[in-house]
Amino acid sequence: MKTYYKTKYIQHLLTFCFVVISLNSCSDYLDEKPISQPSNVTFWRNSTDANSAVAGGYAQLRKALNSGLSYYAHGDLGTDVFSTDRELRSEFTDIMKFKLGKSVPVTDTWNPMYKVRDFSIFYAAIKQADLCLKHIPEIPKEEFSDYDVQYNQYIGEAYFIRAFSYFYMARVWGNVPIVDSSDPDIVDLKNYKREDVAKVLIKATEDCQLALKYLSWDYSTATDKVVRANAGAAWALLAHIYAWSGNYPACEIAAGNVINSNVYSYVDRNNYLDIFKGQSEECIFEIAQNSENEAQSGNDLSLPRFLLRGEYLKTPRGVDTKETVWQFDLKTVQQIFFNDPKDLRRTKGFAEFSSQWPILLKYSKIIYTSETSALSLNNIVVFRLADIALLQAEAQAAQGKYAEARVTLNSIRVMAGLENSTTTNDKLFEAIIEERGRELFMEGHRFYDLVRLAREKKVYKFGDSSNKISPAEFLNGKSYWPIQPSLLETNILFTQTEFWKSQAQ
Repeated sequence: MKTYYKTKYIQHLLTFCFVVISLNSCSDYLDEKPISQPSNVTFWRNSTDANSAVAGGYAQLRKALNSGLSYYAHGDLGTDVFSTDRELRSEFTDIMKFKLGKSVPVTDTWNPMYKVRDFSIFYAAIKQADLCLKHIPEIPKEEFSDYDVQYNQYIGEAYFIRAFSYFYMARVWGNVPIVDSSDPDIVDLKNYKREDVAKVLIKATEDCQLALKYLSWDYSTATDKVVRANAGAAWALLAHIYAWSGNYPACEIAAGNVINSNVYSYVDRNNYLDIFKGQSEECIFEIAQNSENEAQSGNDLSLPRFLLRGEYLKTPRGVDTKETVWQFDLKTVQQIFFNDPKDLRRTKGFAEFSSQWPILLKYSKIIYTSETSALSLNNIVVFRLADIALLQAEAQAAQGKYAEARVTLNSIRVMAGLENSTTTNDKLFEAIIEERGRELFMEGHRFYDLVRLAREKKVYKFGDSSNKISPAEFLNGKSYWPIQPSLLETNILFTQTEFWKSQAQ
């Protein structure tokens, strides 16, 4: 046991032991490795070093969101999208059932349940941002080709990465540590306790507001578009932070700043899948993984391996190529979300939709490096224009601004080929959440949308309440995830998430 924890500690430290300086493309930029503390004396010399250091922050975010498919495990799997009545045949079965207290052997660090309960991985991104904020100001001005532009961009991005990391963890785990930016060993977390979620959200808000002081709406190059944060990404993040915090007036303003910027435009829904090819006109912020050195391995835990089947995969998981591994709840998907055959998000986004095994095509960008080796090249679409527009409509409905909310809701529906909504005002907030379910299907938003619906309207739609989250369980805090039990053993200051204290670990 001691050997394992010693090994894990060393692995955390080694995370920071590589520096890659050459920058030839967007892919190179975002594949940069984080900077080691011992290298600070010799590393922070010029704008290239600063650029490389910021790149390490994005690389750490990608690593965290891909670990155990966390972005989708946290945002989609434990919702009504997946039925507990159907046979679930993957490593994610207990997550789909929201049985998050399952005991996992301490040696099974490969297990998705182990990975998605471990928030420590996000502190590598926070540490990288802290290093940037500390050392970039120390670089002489003459070492930048365009000091005002480059300096502001790098500092703004560092604040954004830190804000995003804290906000993401606050939504998933609630109480998480707020670390000292001057501490060289924060990734170990041994000297920190879990802070109240309200404080974490304040920290995320403040960092995002600081990011906005530095970021512009522009991108340095076309290849940087949406895979690096700009003012639009920061405003979109702030809108989500405000919505999660229940500050809907501020959410409406933040979302409006994105929409009214005219920087982004909708992709024609006849070409709906163009959104997921990466860096479309509609996208605001994405995690880059559309090059071979960034991509997910298609042979391991990647979305195509679970959402596609036989004819779409050369090497499908399992022996039955007629079935997808992740099996959607047919009632939710076919009868509620996409019951209208005119919906372009259905006709363009799925293959064989009417079958028992609907195939989602959003994440079907695969290349094969050999007959048995595949790479998934879809970026993670974090924020896009339709998301922010519907978030603004949600904020307006929450404030009783029904006419404004209805205009936005209907604009999204008409764009998708549907009729205007006839929902009454008292059900409009819920209707907007359901429209988000259609528009942002399997894009990592559904769980958080359902939490906000439960908080605001006391409507609970997580799925089979006997296996997921009942109203009583929601009120007792079940929507916040437990932390990986091994963290409790390595840090005596940590306590388990309240609801899960009584659950078998």
